[in-house]
Amino acid sequence: MASKLTYIGGGGVRTPLVVFGVGEAAKELDAEELVLYDPDAERMKIMAAVGRAAVKMAGSNLKVREATSLADAVDGSRFVMHSIRVGGIDARMQDEAACVRHGFCGQETTGVGGAAMAFRTVPVSIRHAQEVAKRNPDAWFISFTNPAGLIAQAINDHTDAKAIGICDTPNHMFHRISRALGVPYEQVECDYVGLNHLGWIRKVTVNGEDITPTILASDELLSKFYAVPMFDPTMVRALGMIPSEYLYFYYERSKALAMQKRSGTTRGAEIQKLNGELLSDLARLASEDATEKLVERYSSYLNRRSGSYMRVESKGGSAFDEVVDSMKWDPFRTAHGYHKVAINVMSALTGAKPASCVLNVRSAGAIDDLDPNEVAEMQCEVTENNIRPLPVGKLPDEVQGLIHSVKGYERAAIKAALANESVQRRKSLLLHPAIGEWGTTEGLDKDLLVGGVFGCDQSDDVGGCSDHVVGTP
Repeated sequence: MASKLTYIGGGGVRTPLVVFGVGEAAKELDAEELVLYDPDAERMKIMAAVGRAAVKMAGSNLKVREATSLADAVDGSRFVMHSIRVGGIDARMQDEAACVRHGFCGQETTGVGGAAMAFRTVPVSIRHAQEVAKRNPDAWFISFTNPAGLIAQAINDHTDAKAIGICDTPNHMFHRISRALGVPYEQVECDYVGLNHLGWIRKVTVNGEDITPTILASDELLSKFYAVPMFDPTMVRALGMIPSEYLYFYYERSKALAMQKRSGTTRGAEIQKLNGELLSDLARLASEDATEKLVERYSSYLNRRSGSYMRVESKGGSAFDEVVDSMKWDPFRTAHGYHKVAINVMSALTGAKPASCVLNVRSAGAIDDLDPNEVAEMQCEVTENNIRPLPVGKLPDEVQGLIHSVKGYERAAIKAALANESVQRRKSLLLHPAIGEWGTTEGLDKDLLVGGVFGCDQSDDVGGCSDHVVGTP
């Protein structure tokens, strides 16, 4: 029997990719209809138009519908995907600017910026997951919402939803390693360990042969694993592991701050400008029913956004540098990305295509050093209606302390978000290993409460607030 899928946050810029991915895999997913939900109906309408255009060009028959209520969106849905940004891109921009003013690098999912995002997002995500669990207890709740690991932990702790968190960072990194080695992706295996945006590759094997020592010995190879220069190869060799890109905001946070100051901007500010231009163009093209031009404009936006990733923080560059114009790829058919990870997981959960995926799930005893209820980012075996984390064993000494510190911060941040209380927010900031000073937390707490907003239901990148206010500061 054909099934219904749901995407909460349908006004977000990822929506057309998700629509296309579901359309492409409709047979495996047995999907007849994808229902979008977003408080910003006008923006959802624009993103749905781009998604429909991409699906039409690909020859898919997927039905795409815009719901007017959360209940309508989730009732009877087999999979509920979730991607919201509470406070919108304006909140991200102001968060990151506040970080820099207070002497911290501004990044939306780690450090101070990640805490601000968590404070706003946890209550709304929990409420959405509770609604899904109540109306449709057999549905899988697949969260793209950042900070992904912390949100997955909050939902698992405070709801009965069958929830997992996904992120494309590990998968993207595995593909980069494959390309750098010149070896087909299927022949490369990466032993990954850590938390979301706090992960390392312990070992790389090709056709079963451990080539980690060869990789660590090569400055050239290590440099190819990242979109821009990030880590000193000597540091990577000292660790004996390959850090994921977001470790830059721990291992090189002074440099990241210096580059942001040099560039005079933040990633959030640049994305705000890119999004404003995109939405204006898409609205015009949608009104003209210009199918191919809609997809072309959206693709050019993603090329610039992806091609400029980490340029501000690593080299003081910009999304508007001329070199970014030369980056051309098909964002719909890329081998990685959130939509690809989500489709792979859902296809495996239907039983159509069992898969091995890196997911944010309860560790369930797979990591010796973590409580089984703690969410970690781990390689999982995904089969029909089942997810099993693969054994990790003991955390390496080099990363154990940092992982435990961040988990302690996450627990405190979730409590602070639900209590909506200043001292608890400050305590969680104090516990974060990239902050760790009480004196700065008072000013941070005041500056990060953009417009006094907490628990405001918004889709990815939507500015302002509308309904579903959960609390006030």
